[in-house]
Amino acid sequence: MANRLHELAPDQLTSEQAKIFEQLTAGRGRILAPYKVWIHSPTVASGMEHIGTFLNKRSSLSPREVEISIILIARHWQGEYVQQAHIREGKKVGLTQETIDAILAGADPKLTDPHERAVHRFAAALIGGVKLSDADFAEIEAALGRHGIAEVIVLIGYYTSVALAMKVHEVPVPQPA
Repeated sequence: MANRLHELAPDQLTSEQAKIFEQLTAGRGRILAPYKVWIHSPTVASGMEHIGTFLNKRSSLSPREVEISIILIARHWQGEYVQQAHIREGKKVGLTQETIDAILAGADPKLTDPHERAVHRFAAALIGGVKLSDADFAEIEAALGRHGIAEVIVLIGYYTSVALAMKVHEVPVPQPA
C-alpha cells in the first residue's frame, strides 16, 4: 500500500501553510490527521479549523449529540478511522455501548432526551438522503431551532470531509485504548 498521506515537514511549508500550521499546533501541540490532508490547501485548512473549533467548542449541540452525529456519518461513509475514534469519544461523553451499537446497525437508539432524538432523527434523514415531510421538519425545528438545524447540517458536512479524507488517504485506524 502506497503512503497516500503526504505529511509536510515544517521546512517544506509555504509561508501561507506555515501560518496555518502554527495556528493548528498552537492549541494542541500537534496537527490532527485531517489537517495533514487539508494543509495542502491553506485556505481550506484554515476554514475547516474555524468550523471544527466552533462545532467542538461553541456549538449549541451537546457533546453527546455531536458524537451521535459523527458515528452516523462514519457508518454511512464506512470511515473506520472516524468510527473508531468517535466510538471512544462517544463513550467518554456517556453514550452506552447499546446506543452506539444501535446507531452502527442503523436502528433506533431509543434516546430518551428529546433534543438528542431530534438531532439523531435529522442527521439520520440527511445522511440517508431522506426528504423530510413538512410535519417532520416542523417537529425537528421545534426541538432544535433554526440555529440547531444549521449546526447539524454543517456538522454533517465537516465530518463527512474528515471521514472521506481519512478514507481516501488510508490513514491507519486508531487502535482501541
